[in-house]
Amino acid sequence: MALKATLLKRLDAAVGPLLTRLLPKMGLPDSLPSPLRFLVIRPGGIGDAVLLIPALRALQEAFPGCSIDLLAESRNAAAFQMCPGLNRVLRYDSLPQVATVLRTPYDVVIDSEQWYRLSAVLARLVRSRRSIGFCTNDRGRLFTDPVPYTLDDYELLSFFRLLAPLGVQPPRDTSAPFLKLPAGAKEGARRLLAPLEGKFFVAVFPGASIPEKQWGEDNFRQVAEGLVAAGIAVVVVGGDDARAVGERLARGGVALNLAGKGGLMESAAVLAEAGVLLSGDSGLLHIAAGLGTATVSLFGPSDAEKWAPKGERHIKFTSSLSCAPCSRYGTIRCSDGACCLDAVPSEVTAAMLRLCEKDRRP
Repeated sequence: MALKATLLKRLDAAVGPLLTRLLPKMGLPDSLPSPLRFLVIRPGGIGDAVLLIPALRALQEAFPGCSIDLLAESRNAAAFQMCPGLNRVLRYDSLPQVATVLRTPYDVVIDSEQWYRLSAVLARLVRSRRSIGFCTNDRGRLFTDPVPYTLDDYELLSFFRLLAPLGVQPPRDTSAPFLKLPAGAKEGARRLLAPLEGKFFVAVFPGASIPEKQWGEDNFRQVAEGLVAAGIAVVVVGGDDARAVGERLARGGVALNLAGKGGLMESAAVLAEAGVLLSGDSGLLHIAAGLGTATVSLFGPSDAEKWAPKGERHIKFTSSLSCAPCSRYGTIRCSDGACCLDAVPSEVTAAMLRLCEKDRRP
């Protein structure tokens, strides 16, 4: 039985606070042997999952031979295919698989959820001597090691805070590639990209998780036309929800539409081959950066300092409105109905061309 993300949120709001108060507070055990079996909980979307992977790989390096189970949602579980060495990836929104986790003993459970309480309740119920999680609200009382969370950190570094109780330090360079494509993904991408006959190309993702993160088809089309005029091929990427937009953008030979074709890993492999990705705040943005692809990102309601990729090969455009970012998570609906993604298409095109020149330079 799979539970949809909206149902999980309603369930969290209904019973999460009560369960958090009723469960006994966790205390740190007297003796803590070197951990070998970990459970890491990561509900939510693809972006958070991708930004958690550097911490998972650091955990593997710090504890050679350890076994890591990952409890993810159905909507983000595929992202962990790009993190080799995990023992298994189970589903947070599957009651039978949650039951499997509750029957399994662990040395340490790490809850990487930032705010919701149900994952903290689950971490408290897991058979583990030590539990680590963010103390953003009363959920912190359920962990042996409550960890502070700040809105000022790049989210990739926020996840490394969860490893501090285990003595694991964050990386000096957060812009280094950290994802590894699974076997078969590159071959799938080659088939999808065959119409380009090996030409250099850039990728465009015109989709958005919420209306407030949409830039508009006309803006994306202006950029695509500008790139094609400069002799650069354009590929539209995305899921089934971006297929129709991709078809409209591709009219007249302006772009190759791959939206809705192949799975997440094939899309990731396409991004690995692209010179640059243009995207709003999205999971595909973080995948491209994690694979080492240059990006141009568009930010409005969410905070670019917290979520945008770092490094000189990543250019971000932020809103000029004084009220932006209105939500540092991009989930609050705008009461004014204003479009805060107000980047100028010609300036975005110029940024794309600059990055393309660097990528193609011998």
